[in-house]
Amino acid sequence: MTVAGAPSSDAVENYSREFLEQPQRLAELVSAYGTNPEIREELRKLVSAIASKWPVVWTGMGASYSAAIGGSTLLSVNGWPSFPVESSEFLHYAAGTWSRLGGLILISTSGESAELVSLTRLDSGQRKMLLSNNAQSPCWSAAEIRLPILAGIELANATKTYTNSTAACIIIASEIAGQAWQSEAAKAVEAFSRSLEIVLEQREVMEEFARGSVNIEILGRGAALGGALYGALCLREMTLRRASALSAGEFRHGPLLDVDATHLAMILALGNTGAFGDRLAQDCLARNGKVALVTDHEPPQREAGLLAIRLNAVPAGWEGLTAALVPQALTLAHIERHGSQYVREQTTSE
Repeated sequence: MTVAGAPSSDAVENYSREFLEQPQRLAELVSAYGTNPEIREELRKLVSAIASKWPVVWTGMGASYSAAIGGSTLLSVNGWPSFPVESSEFLHYAAGTWSRLGGLILISTSGESAELVSLTRLDSGQRKMLLSNNAQSPCWSAAEIRLPILAGIELANATKTYTNSTAACIIIASEIAGQAWQSEAAKAVEAFSRSLEIVLEQREVMEEFARGSVNIEILGRGAALGGALYGALCLREMTLRRASALSAGEFRHGPLLDVDATHLAMILALGNTGAFGDRLAQDCLARNGKVALVTDHEPPQREAGLLAIRLNAVPAGWEGLTAALVPQALTLAHIERHGSQYVREQTTSE
């Protein structure tokens, strides 16, 4: 949550430090989920509770909801019906379906989000499964199967917690689907670390490119859609700039029509649908819009209005990790230049 106030050097320092901590925290989570006996036992209990039943629904708010998309996408690609649902929507419009689901996985970084706390108080007839960064929280106390995010203390908005939650959701989904994940996780950690170095070096170029844009829309598909939704939230919270996110497919069905010279589309053209992002970039440029094209393959030739940022490719299904890095780096460059009014505060009421 963002609270207006005087620009804070602490907010900038906290965000910068936590942005840079992400590779280390991600590597620690991957190691712990593979070797820690307590975590392995919680994963076993979660898989047993779901036991080949479906659909599997993932629910959270804000960055936690964005992280859920990686898990639900991986399960769906592997033949398990699985969907992310915002906790506010599930609580008020779908809670009566809980007992008929294969499983509901609750995600709350703080463990204090109002909607998640309310869900843990419902009698669903199913074991409550939670992913959280706070073992002292009401949600943690109420849950029966509990998995940690292992991001450490976070004072700025979600950076480490989004990254680690996304990785944890992918690992959980892999465990449910009976797939080995350790080798792909190691490759993802390496690609993420190298990609962070790339965006860190290019952040001032990104910030200069984005100046003057009235509208910033971040677009992704599949697992990268989680990075798009999170990226827009990150940018808005820390900078107070207006940013929004859509699936790249949805953007074609109407929003593309109002692209003009005031519009910046950040297109996350990652993974096996990257070619769709390349084509969408050309369509935005044809309408005089600006495009920041985030890609893991050979980018198109340079042209006016196009900034291409090439990242290291991650294994299929892990794109939600690297998809977040360019919005995060743009946020960092903006607050280094202009400061930030961000104050961290949990949303404990609806």
